Amino acid sequence: MSYVITLIADRLDAALVDDMAGQLGAQGVSWLQEGVACDLFVERETWNVEREIETFFATYHVPRTTIDTIIQPAEGRRKKLLIADMESTIITCECLDELAELFGIREKIAAITARAMNGELDFEAALRERVGLLKGMPESALQRIMDEKVRLMPGAKELVSTMKKNGAYCMLVSGGFDFYASRVASMLGFDEWRANKLEILPPFTGGDKEGGSFPHPASPASGGGVLSGRVIPPVLGKEAKLEALNDACKRLGITPEETLAVGDVANDLPMLLAAGLGVAYHAKPNVRAQAKHRIDHADLRALLWAQGY
Repeated sequence: MSYVITLIADRLDAALVDDMAGQLGAQGVSWLQEGVACDLFVERETWNVEREIETFFATYHVPRTTIDTIIQPAEGRRKKLLIADMESTIITCECLDELAELFGIREKIAAITARAMNGELDFEAALRERVGLLKGMPESALQRIMDEKVRLMPGAKELVSTMKKNGAYCMLVSGGFDFYASRVASMLGFDEWRANKLEILPPFTGGDKEGGSFPHPASPASGGGVLSGRVIPPVLGKEAKLEALNDACKRLGITPEETLAVGDVANDLPMLLAAGLGVAYHAKPNVRAQAKHRIDHADLRALLWAQGY
């Protein structure tokens, strides 16, 4: 089988790439972006290619911390479905952690987040626990985080727009909240989004506030509700992300091999492993260790170069 090796770095030395092509017996070098990303095509078993590349880097003393490498079958590399995690993948932040910081409890919530994202805690239980700590928070805080903290990951616009222009269907699936997923999906032109839904109660009207975490819930004059501290079931976790991939494939009449999935945390792993090109993007250690492909250094444009764009 013919395989394609995509090399991506801030600066790729052309002479070094030519030497690698010679060592691997590649059919020349095809530059996708001069000095940044290129393809080498080889006739090898995948594990042989990976071993030979590592030997080459070691021999030439090339730091692996500077180059991302994707190895995959050359046939069918352009995918018909993009299914992407949102937080720390399509956007740069974790919205729940940012909400926690707004009200001075980031350290408490972020510790739970880190363990859940690395697969050390049950995702659903960890989500419910963290959201419970936000009970009584004004609904207006959601928009404040959207305005002040939510920023697109470099390369996100290019990734979605290029794939859509070439006929791919783009889906955003998030273990975060629908408030943010709906807006991010609209900003980038995703065809579909799925996320968890926070329960919002009517504005606080006085009297005792049962068990609220914050002393100043929204007033009637603010026109906004308050967070109840609960997630409306069902919770969207790893099984739901995999289900979203399979459901989209059935609707589009394609196979999982024709999909590109990208994410960074443990609840993304099932969809990453099911996709033809499943990429752990700047991911947690446990996810990087298990995913078939990973991008540790480049931005999201790497997913376009991996498809030969």
